[in-house]
Formats: sequence, structure tokens, C-alpha cells
Amino acid sequence: MSALVAVENLTKHFAARTGLFGGGKGVIRAVDGVSFEIAEGETLGLVGESGCGKSTLGRAILRLHEPTSGRVVIDGTDVTSLGSGPLRAFRKRAQIIFQDPYASLNPRMTVGQILEEPLTIHHLGDDRGARRKRVAELLDRVGLRPEVAARYPHEFSGGQRQRVGIARALAVEPRFIVADEPLSALDVSIQAQIVNLLVDLQKEHALTYLFISHDLKIVEHLCDRVAVMYLGRVVESAPAAALYARPLHPYSVALLSAVPEIDPAKKRTRIILEGDVPSPAAPPPGCPFHPRCPLYAQKGRPELCRTALPPLEDKAPNHRAACHFAGELASPS
Repeated sequence: MSALVAVENLTKHFAARTGLFGGGKGVIRAVDGVSFEIAEGETLGLVGESGCGKSTLGRAILRLHEPTSGRVVIDGTDVTSLGSGPLRAFRKRAQIIFQDPYASLNPRMTVGQILEEPLTIHHLGDDRGARRKRVAELLDRVGLRPEVAARYPHEFSGGQRQRVGIARALAVEPRFIVADEPLSALDVSIQAQIVNLLVDLQKEHALTYLFISHDLKIVEHLCDRVAVMYLGRVVESAPAAALYARPLHPYSVALLSAVPEIDPAKKRTRIILEGDVPSPAAPPPGCPFHPRCPLYAQKGRPELCRTALPPLEDKAPNHRAACHFAGELASPS
């Protein structure tokens, strides 16, 4: 399959004040040179600890955050080169589902108005009657009754609000959707319903997803491939089955060791990482993971890890990792 989305050396840096009284100037490297592709009809899972840059990356891809440098090509269009007018027109092809369905919906608008707004902006529908018919179809498709169009967001449950958010993303018939932690604000009992809805919609509309999540169990179920992010960088990427069977980067090994197993016979020994994630305003030299890496300690703290940034490169077929000693930390069993 051809790549629908190509991200090339994308960075997003934010200015920051430093020093005791905030008089100095620094840079927060939220996204620091990320490259990957997503094939048409594929779901790429993006995982990592909170603060690693996942959501910033998703928004920079769609230019909801303006990238500092790099290139993003979606459906043959270089998104990073578009002016404001062409960018607005392009948004019909790429949409986002936000993490917090309540915060992302205008509380002063009815659900019908929320769903009709993108149709009006992009001139979809011959008249208001046609747009209202489309709103009813969207609500029905995400599992809500068309008559709820007259209600306001606060009148819905969290799961229902997220269905409205999904309907809004679908309204303009996009080809690519960034799903930014779409399940994290929902009860566990509702999460499976939303996952099944996303899967069904992907099949029906040939959608391509970037699915951002910290829930590795859901990512395993939903995603074709997985990219693991740490401190603004992708440190491992592989088909989901290969990564879950044999992660090559020590950080991926540690993350997967915390995934609960239903079968007691498969229970893993959890790897506890020492220390906190370093600040993206002052990343460590060399490999950014080395201060917390259990393999680094086991191998006698080699100078290479402290001084040389490991490139993200092929370590196995279709399996890339950014580690000088990839695959040498055994997955706990």
C-alpha cells in the first residue's frame, strides 16, 4: 500500500523562560526530528509516557501547532507549505478527534449546530435542509438518535459526547484522522464501544488513523503498526505483532512489562524505570533514555550511550529502533 501520510524530520519547539526570575531564554523540544509514514487504510499507534510529545506531534501534523521545521505530506499535499486559504480547504481531508469531548465542543451550540458548522464552512450541502439531513445521518452512524441534535453538550454522557466528536470529524468526509487519546476521558465500560465504532468507520470509509494513546492493550488490539515515543523522538517502530512479541528498545520493553495479562501463566515481571522523564528543555546528551535505561546500567554505563545519539534504523525486517544495543534487554517473563 502507498503512504497516505509522510512525516519527514518534523520538529516543534516552544520558547521557554529560564533562570531564577525567568530572565533567560530556552527551548522546549516537544517534538525533535520525527519521521514516519502511514499507509492508506492503516492505523498507526503512537505510544509513550505523558509529556513525551505525542499530542503535540499529532497537532503539528495537522498544523494545529505550527511546526518549527520539517515536512508533512498528506494525500499528496505538502501541508507545511500551505497558506491559510488552501490550508482551510485542505482540512476536509484531515481531521482530529480530541481527548476531552466536553472541552472540544462549544457549550453554547446545540449538537446539530456543532455538526452543521463544518458543512457550512466547507460548502457541503446544497441548502440548510440538505445539511440537516446530513447531520441526522452522522448522528445515526455514530449510534445517537437524530432527535438529539437539539440538545447541548452538557446534556450528554462522556461517551455520547465523544460520539459527537467523532461525528464532527466525519462530517467533511476526511481520509485521515488523528485520534488524540480519544478514550482516556471515558469509563472503561464505554471504551470498547468507541473502539468498535472507530474500527467499523475505518472499514466503511477507508479511513487512515494516527491513534495516540497511553493504553498499550487497546493499541495492540486496534493498530496495525506502533511507534514508541520518548522525549520528543520516536525510539522504536514496528508492526504491532512484532513489537509486542519482541520489543527491541529498552524503553519499549519497560512499557510493555507494565501491561496487565489476563492469563496468570503469562504474567510479566514489571521493569520499574528509575527517575523521572528528563525535561525537554534540557534533554540529556547522547541517547536521551540513557539516564533511566536498565540496559545502560547492566552494560557498565558505556560512553557510547552518554555521547552519541542513536539513529532510528532497521534492526529487523520492518522493525526500527534507536538504540546502540537494541534487542539486548530481554523482555521480562
